[in-house]
Order: sequence, then structure tokens, then C-alpha cells
Amino acid sequence: MKKKMSLKDSLKKGKVIYGPWCVIPSPSTINVIAATGVDFVIIDMEHGPQGFETVEDMIRAAEVENCAAIVRVAKNDESLILSALDIGAAGVIVPHIESREDAVEAISHAKYYPVGQRGFSPFTRAGGYSLRNVRDHAEKQNRKTMIILLLEGKGGIGNLDDILSIKDIRSKIDIIYIGAYDLSQAIGYPGQVDHPEVRRQLEISIRKIRKKGIAAGGYVAKNDADIQWMTKLGMQFITLMPDCTILFHAFESFYPTLSAKIE
Repeated sequence: MKKKMSLKDSLKKGKVIYGPWCVIPSPSTINVIAATGVDFVIIDMEHGPQGFETVEDMIRAAEVENCAAIVRVAKNDESLILSALDIGAAGVIVPHIESREDAVEAISHAKYYPVGQRGFSPFTRAGGYSLRNVRDHAEKQNRKTMIILLLEGKGGIGNLDDILSIKDIRSKIDIIYIGAYDLSQAIGYPGQVDHPEVRRQLEISIRKIRKKGIAAGGYVAKNDADIQWMTKLGMQFITLMPDCTILFHAFESFYPTLSAKIE
């Protein structure tokens, strides 16, 4: 199997990468999705019911198809971020970033010294389980691990300039993701992601993020026009509909036809 370019390298080269949110706690489902050729899958531990034992198998199921597995942890928590990275996630999405302090905390949890304070253990899947790579484990993980900050509310958007002023942020954060649905609710237009004010806030945020040399991310349902608009703004990390939603609508689309045939 031909090895894909890493997500980090793809972003550095200006490529646009795509992948779905995954809430179904199933390695088999992840394996099917990964086999389609998507660039990444996001295993959602905030809104999905899976525990870390299942997530580890889901990560393996993505990797055998040469697909990167990113874990959205439930909150900006040292233990949750450490566990996700130790079981081999390519990176973490840290939700509910509302301030510079939140961002600094996420970096500290996800990176080893001298960048952060991630708990050190090479005796993990990420560390190869052995003593062979102890000396370079921290440096290697700091280089490989992706950190994605998820800005979902008015606080995060309002403090974006402050977050972007973190020293050497370009070397610490890979992607800043704007949660459009959460943003729409926060500014008084819940669910109206096409509202002019929601779009205006997204445009301003994406331009600021890109100006700092950081990739911008966001969600697209299935509208090609939205994808074109977002990529034209410079968005590179685009997430697609969740696995459960795609499955639901796929079966829903067949039901009227099947029902008519039965009748």
C-alpha cells in the first residue's frame, strides 16, 4: 500500500483534507469509512458513547487503511488528552476553547517538555511499548502530534486575536477549527449557519487564522457551494457529516422506493 503524505505535511503544502465525524463505537465502521480514501476520521468522544478501549481499536482500524485517526476528547482535560495520544491517535481536537489560557492549557496537556507538560511514558502504543525509543520519544511525539483547537462560542471568537498571540503558536497548534453550528447559537442564530452574520464571523476568523500560518477548519454538510466558499477563504481542514447521519439518510433514501414496491 502506498504511504500517504502525513496530514501535517499536506497542510503545509496547502492541500485541502477531508474526513467525517465518527460517533458510532465500531472499529468495523471506521474501517469501512477509511477504506474509501478519506484523509482522516475524527473519533468523537464528546458526543459519542465509546470508551478508550474501543477507541484504540478504532484507531487501528483506520491505520490499516492508511488513514489518520484524530480523537475529539470530551473536554480540555489532561487525563483525557494523555489517554487519547498514548493509545496512538494522530492528534486531538480539544473542544470549548474560550480563551488564551484554555489554548495554553491544551498545548501543555498535549506536548512534552520543553513545549508542554504531557505525562511521559514510552510503555504505550504511541511509544512502541518498549525502552528502545525512550530518548527520542518526546521529541518524536512533539513533532508528530497534531493539536486542533475547537472554537465554538462567542468567547473563543472574541478572544481569537489573544489566542493567536501565543508565542510560536504556529509551531504548537496545527489547526484552529470554527464550530459553525455552535457559533450560530452563540451569536443568536441557532442552526442558521448560512445567516450573513454567521458567515461574516467565519470569514473574519478564517482570515486571521490563515494570516498566522495556521490551517483553518470547519464543517460542511453536503453543499458543494459551501465547500467552494470555504476553500476559497483558505480553509484546509474540512469535516463531513457524521457517520450515523450518513447511514441514516442513506437508508432513508431507499425506504420510499422499497415501501412502494411492497405496496
